[in-house]
Amino acid sequence: GIVMALKIIIDTDPGIDDAMAIFYAGLSDELNLIAMTSVFGNVTAEIATRNALVLGDILKQDIPVAQGAKVPLMQKPNPVSDYVHGAEGFGDIPAQTTARRAVEMPAHEYLCQLINENAGDVILCPVGPLTNIALALRHDPFIVSKVKSIVIMGGGLHSGGNVTDFAEANIWNDPHAADEVFAADWDVTVIGLDVTQQVVCPHSDFAALTKTVPVIGSFLSQATDFYIKFYKEAIGIDGCQMHDPITVVACHRPDLFKYEYHPLEVCLHSGRIGETRISADSQRRPAKIAVGVDVAAVKEIFFDTIKTGY
Repeated sequence: GIVMALKIIIDTDPGIDDAMAIFYAGLSDELNLIAMTSVFGNVTAEIATRNALVLGDILKQDIPVAQGAKVPLMQKPNPVSDYVHGAEGFGDIPAQTTARRAVEMPAHEYLCQLINENAGDVILCPVGPLTNIALALRHDPFIVSKVKSIVIMGGGLHSGGNVTDFAEANIWNDPHAADEVFAADWDVTVIGLDVTQQVVCPHSDFAALTKTVPVIGSFLSQATDFYIKFYKEAIGIDGCQMHDPITVVACHRPDLFKYEYHPLEVCLHSGRIGETRISADSQRRPAKIAVGVDVAAVKEIFFDTIKTGY
């Protein structure tokens, strides 16, 4: 029989690993990427919007994009991480133009509209700071019962951080938003550094794609060249961590991960700001937190799917 593809919305700040995640979702038979929403983070919200539209163009799919938050809910914005992702978001690849325009609606309102129109059917997959998601919850708190689930790239339970000793970048970029998202009564899966730091791909994995899928392959090969140089210099590994793509894999292959279940909160002050930790608040619904991953399987499913491109 025909398996119906799961509807997914990716909230994103593209970003090199974001590009991988979006290509994966766009090419997967199991997923139907119905929309993207943009947020500040790796790049500004404006560049994120343009990059999301450009990635849709590369996929040859007319995926709507709505522009979201330019700054965090409360704190001053942290600087963009251009040293990781390049000034335009895709390493050394220059800014690309697109004829397509963003949806005329703020991302958080658009998210609420799509979730209501597709009640029970949408997986919300934020792979950047959680500002748009918190704004959507404020705009329409009833979305918690209308999404199928929310699968978040962020945080980490046992891993420590990657921008500070305690904080992972997406949570650190808007800790207040993240805390509101963890406090909401919905089905949350957290794909954090406990698992994403285990999935490392060398540049040769991406270079090999240039033969099989020259357009998408050469884009990823060129973008990851920059990204992997950062990883080599910053933490001495010869490859890049696959944060965002494996989060999208988790949306339809949760069986490839091992989980712990705890209510979560985010530290909102002091030197540990942005730390995700187990909450003592018994009112908070436990989140499903990935603590183990079948590394070989997620890599294989990622590259096999990308190879169906062009």
